[in-house]
Amino acid sequence: MFLTHPSLIPFLYNQNEKADEDSYYARKAAYLKEHGYLEDINHRYDGTISPDTVEYNLANLKQIVFEVTDACNLRCKYCAYGELYSDHDERHAQKMTFASAKNIIDFLVNIWNNGKQEFTQKVIYISFYGGEPLLNMPFIRQVIEYVESLHIANRTIEYTMTSNAMLLDRYMDYLAEKNFGLLISLDGNKWNNSYRVTASDEDSFERNIANVDLLKEKYPEYFEKHVNFNTVLHNRNTVDEVFKFIKERYGKQPRITSLNTTGIRADKQEEFNNMFRNVADNLQQSKDYELLIDEMFMNSPEYHDVCLFLYKYNQNVYRSYNDLFALLKAENYIPTGGCTPFDRKIFITVNGKVLACERIGQQYGLGVVNPETPVDLSFQKIADMHNHYLDKLRAQCKTCYMSQSCMQCMYTINQLDSSEKIKCPGFTNREDFARYVSRNLSFMEKHPTAYERVMEVVLN
Repeated sequence: MFLTHPSLIPFLYNQNEKADEDSYYARKAAYLKEHGYLEDINHRYDGTISPDTVEYNLANLKQIVFEVTDACNLRCKYCAYGELYSDHDERHAQKMTFASAKNIIDFLVNIWNNGKQEFTQKVIYISFYGGEPLLNMPFIRQVIEYVESLHIANRTIEYTMTSNAMLLDRYMDYLAEKNFGLLISLDGNKWNNSYRVTASDEDSFERNIANVDLLKEKYPEYFEKHVNFNTVLHNRNTVDEVFKFIKERYGKQPRITSLNTTGIRADKQEEFNNMFRNVADNLQQSKDYELLIDEMFMNSPEYHDVCLFLYKYNQNVYRSYNDLFALLKAENYIPTGGCTPFDRKIFITVNGKVLACERIGQQYGLGVVNPETPVDLSFQKIADMHNHYLDKLRAQCKTCYMSQSCMQCMYTINQLDSSEKIKCPGFTNREDFARYVSRNLSFMEKHPTAYERVMEVVLN
């Protein structure tokens, strides 16, 4: 449910006024002040999570991610598990065993049967991640065969995978049969893709493209419905180049992301800086900027930010019917905008570590899964650890103007697990927040159909 907050309407539809620039920004400042955006703040971010929170999240789990193997047939120069980064376990070309996967699946099915799920029908995604997951195809087949033998009540299971496509020709029949949601890593044309090399430093582009072309030709309907592309932005490609290459060749819009900025080795910082490019800044440099954001829509940083802005500052948004009919709102909010453990997914590494997500450093393990022993996952210990890290950020959250719309995952903050005082990179003062609100309102003024387009996506 997503309705317009009344305070936004006068501003959104006041586009025909003709005023000089000084008057325009004076009106904008007055508007922000009138509607309370720039009031002095001191939020009560004293909330904590409990063991029940952790159990509830697992009962309503959305995704299980298995690190099928830490082996890979590529050596991408910017890989988050490569030489630029230090926040991961050593890679030893290991493969996850089916026994470990069965252990955690049985553990979760037991929780799903405890009656704490929020809805009667829920889609759960089982995702296969690497390394390169196709290097451990027997494991994938075993997991799927076992899951389908369980006939899990009130759950629909769907499968996803992230792959470099180097082995796609061998296994595409099975992926198409099971309707895998397939995310293929591709950075654009041959030069754009040149950081993605084999172990012998050979270019991977030709083989990658040949396999993707074969999949498109052999299974056109599956390709259209279930295949997408992921691109990493760096100093050998641009948003413009990548978008046009993949759109023209495959009719798809790639998901474009910047390099991971956490866990960088000190001796590799300069190399990282030379390689890094910001998606929003790079997009704005394109001569076709307006055409690109119109085509990219929700895949563009601008529309994504506007959607988040409307969602966070709209007082008529409800995540469930329980929220809709609730008379009281909690006063003691939990700091940061990141999810609580297992709110979105559970990630099992090839070493048996249990983490909340594959995008965070592996030093933040929450438990252990072994083939022979029961799953070691203490809800109390997980809650205590999470609350301990929250305590490091409460003071900043209380005075941060972005706290209501925060999207900062605290586990991506450098030195979170150290004894040193940390600074949240998302902390926003009054002046920076005014610019944030102004930027989003200005975007909607300049793009009068933006609000309607966002609403259509949300409501559909």
